[in-house]
Amino acid sequence: MKIVIAEKPSVGRELAKVFGATTRKDGYIEGKGYSFTWAFGHLLQLAPPQDYGFIGWRKQHLPMLPQKFKLSVRKIKTKDGFVEDPAVRKQLDTIKKLFDEATEIIVATDAGREGELIFRYIYYYLKCKKPFKRLWISSQTDEAIKDGFRNLKPGTDYDTLFNSAHCRSESDWLVGMNATQALSISAGNRTVLSLGRVQTPTLAMICARFLEIKNFVPQTYYQISILLSKDEQVFKAISTANYKEKEEAEKLFVLVEDVASGFPAGGNITAVEAKPRKEPPPLLHDLSSLQQEANKKKGYTADQTLSILQNLYESKLVSYPRTGSRYIGDDIFAGVPDLIAKFTGHPDFGKQAQFLQTVALNKRSVNAKKVTDHHAILPTGEQAYGLSADKQAVYDMVVGRMIEAFHQECLKELTKITIQSGVSFVANGTVIRSAGWRAVFNDPEDDKKDEDNAALPKIAVGEQLPITEKSLLEKQTKPKPMYNEASLLKALETCGKEIEDEELRYAMKDSGLGTPATRASIIETLITREYITREKRNLVPTNKGLAVYEVVKDKKIAQAELTGQWEKRLEEIRSGSSVKDFKSEITEYTKTITHELLIAGASISGKLEEEKKPEKVEQ
Repeated sequence: MKIVIAEKPSVGRELAKVFGATTRKDGYIEGKGYSFTWAFGHLLQLAPPQDYGFIGWRKQHLPMLPQKFKLSVRKIKTKDGFVEDPAVRKQLDTIKKLFDEATEIIVATDAGREGELIFRYIYYYLKCKKPFKRLWISSQTDEAIKDGFRNLKPGTDYDTLFNSAHCRSESDWLVGMNATQALSISAGNRTVLSLGRVQTPTLAMICARFLEIKNFVPQTYYQISILLSKDEQVFKAISTANYKEKEEAEKLFVLVEDVASGFPAGGNITAVEAKPRKEPPPLLHDLSSLQQEANKKKGYTADQTLSILQNLYESKLVSYPRTGSRYIGDDIFAGVPDLIAKFTGHPDFGKQAQFLQTVALNKRSVNAKKVTDHHAILPTGEQAYGLSADKQAVYDMVVGRMIEAFHQECLKELTKITIQSGVSFVANGTVIRSAGWRAVFNDPEDDKKDEDNAALPKIAVGEQLPITEKSLLEKQTKPKPMYNEASLLKALETCGKEIEDEELRYAMKDSGLGTPATRASIIETLITREYITREKRNLVPTNKGLAVYEVVKDKKIAQAELTGQWEKRLEEIRSGSSVKDFKSEITEYTKTITHELLIAGASISGKLEEEKKPEKVEQ
C-alpha cells in the first residue's frame, strides 16, 4: 500500500479524489492501492523546557541549552494545565499504523520549508526508517497533481530544506525561550514578557517609528505659488526655493508680477524640458507584494490575505501562495499566452487580455535563475465562479497583476517648465502617451501623485505669460507616516531600509526579517502579546510594547539587520551550507542576550503598571 501524507485533511481529501480513492476510514481515505492521510498542521513541536529538567522559571536555569532537542505532541490548555491534544495523539497513532504497513511513503505536505518540517518531525518522532518520496507541485489542479505523482522526487533531495527548517525551529526556541524567561524574571515575574528572534526586531521597528513621530517637531516654511495662463489653459507653478522666515517670503512675494499688480505679462519662460520616460510593468506577485496590495486597496490584514490565498490555492484557482519569488521560468512562460487567453472575457481585464493576444509579451518577470522553490503567484486558468467578495478581490489582484506583468511599458512624457518672476518657479506635468500596463487597473493616483498639473500647454522658451493669481503658502514639514501592514511588510523585506526599486528590494529578500510565509504570523503574534494594536489601518505600540522596546532597543535581539543576516544564513543552509556553524553562533548569541536581559529587565517593572494604549499620535 502506498501511503500519501498531506498537511491538512482538506488537501488529503482532494488528493484522494483525484486518484478515485473513496473508502473513508478513521483518519485516512483508502482506494486504488493508496491510503491518503494527513496532519493538522504542526502535530509536533520542540519539547518545552520542563522536558529537559528546567522546572519553573528560575534564573539559575538560564541559559537553557539542551544538548539534543526532543519532540513533543502538540498541547492544548485545559483547567488542569497544558495536556497532549487527544486528537493529535489519535492521528499520530493512525499515521504510525499506516507507515508500518506502507510499501512506499509519499510526502504531500506543502512544498516549502514549514511543510517539510511538519512531515520530518512526524517521521522522526515515529522512528520511521522507510525511504520516502516527495511530491513537489506549485498548483493543486488535477493535472498538476497527476504530473507531480508521475515525477516524484527522492526524499533525500530535500534534506537541506529540512536542515534549514530545523535550524530555524531550534534557533527560535533558544532565543525565544531564554530571552522571554530572562526578561520576565528580571522584571519581577509580574507578567510574561515574550521576546523572539524575529518578533522583537519587528516590534523595535514599529516602536522606533512611533516615537520618531511622537517626538517630531514640525518646522514651518513658506512657498510662493502662481497660476499662469496660456491659450485659456491655466497651470500651477511653485517657487523652487523654500523660505524659513515669513518676512523673507513676503518681500519676494511682492516682486511677483501678477495681473492684479498691473503687470500684463509677469512670467518669463526660461527653460522647458520634455523628457520621455518608459515605465516598465511591475513584477508578478509573491506573497508579500500581494499582501501589501490587498492591504492598500482593501484594508485586508496580512493574515487575512494569506488565508484567502490559501483557500484559492486549495480550490485550484491560483498557484502555490507562500512563495517568495516574483519570477517564472521559461517553462511556465510557455503556457502564459494560453493562460491569458482564458481571461479575454473577464469583466474588468478582458480588453487588455485580448490586446495581449496581438503583441509580444513583456518578459521582465521571466528569469529562471530568480525562481526559488516556487515561481511567482499565477492564476491556474481554472474557472472561478461563486466566489465571496473578499476571495474575488484577491483573485482579481492575481489575475490583474499577471496581465500587467506581461503588458507593454507605460510611455510618459515628463515636462518641467521653469519660470522667472521676481523669483524662480517650476511647473511639472505628465502626459501619458501610451498607458501600456497602467490601462489594466487604470489607477490615476499612481500616475499623477507627484505632479501639480495633469497636463501642461505647449510653451516655448522666451514666452511671457500672464500670472493670473499668486499665493503665499505656509507649510510644515511632516514626519514619516506610521507603519501600516503594507508599509511594514515592505520594510520587513529590507530590514527597514527604504528601497523603492522593486527589483533591488527583491534582491535583498533573503536578508529580510522573516519570510513571506511567516510575516503575517509575526504581526498577529505581536497583537496577541498585547505589544501592538491596530488603530484603523495603522500598527501602534501599546505601553507594554514600548516598555519592552525601551529595555531591548540597544540589544542585539532588537537589531533587524542581525536577524536578517540569520535569515540569509538559513537560506544558505538550504543550499548546503554548514549547520554546525550556524548552531554554534546561535548558542553563543543566546548566552549573550540572556545575560544582558537578566541585568536590564529590572528597569521595566515600573513601566508595566499601566498597560493601556499610549496616547494617540496625530499625523
